[in-house]
Amino acid sequence: MAELGRIERPAVEAYTGKRKLYCVPNVLPFKDAPDEYKGLVEKYWNEVAEHIDRLEAAGKVNKIFFEGIIAEGEEAFEALASINEQALTIVKKKVGEGAALLPLEREEIFAPFIDWANCLNIVRTQEVFDKLFAFYKEAAERRIQAIQQVIEDNIAGSEAGLLIIRDDDRMKLQFNKELEVFLVTPPAYDDIITWVRERMQEGQA
Repeated sequence: MAELGRIERPAVEAYTGKRKLYCVPNVLPFKDAPDEYKGLVEKYWNEVAEHIDRLEAAGKVNKIFFEGIIAEGEEAFEALASINEQALTIVKKKVGEGAALLPLEREEIFAPFIDWANCLNIVRTQEVFDKLFAFYKEAAERRIQAIQQVIEDNIAGSEAGLLIIRDDDRMKLQFNKELEVFLVTPPAYDDIITWVRERMQEGQA
């Protein structure tokens, strides 16, 4: 598994003719976030765009998969705009270069997953939490399996896919060994993790 945050230039010859997946942690901007955080997020997505462009020396992005997207076409772009406008800029650029934005989620799996997560946010007692969490865990596992299948089914031959998803979920994915997986983690990602950790220690997040 190659990690772009640590390698300036991939050995192109090693990946010619192979299926590839470029994985980007989905760092979300928040409307009421401190300016310092907003600046880090903007820097992060700028660095992601640069790193993807360099990584494409190993293969141009053909397919794009974005967490939470169940629609296609213009409806998918509208949904993405409501999730992460900065990531949308990257997606539109790659689509303009010939890539296709494909639905990553299946509504019949994703909707229950979100419902159970929302239930966990409002429950008050440990007994009820434990019961709800069992349903949530089952839904989460079904979702991960479905995501894996979508990606495996849609990256063919020597194609390259771009996956934008929360890193916690990305680490649960287990792909066929024939799929070369690259982790896109530019320096700003570590800066964001450090910033969030410090705010949590200070009791501000």
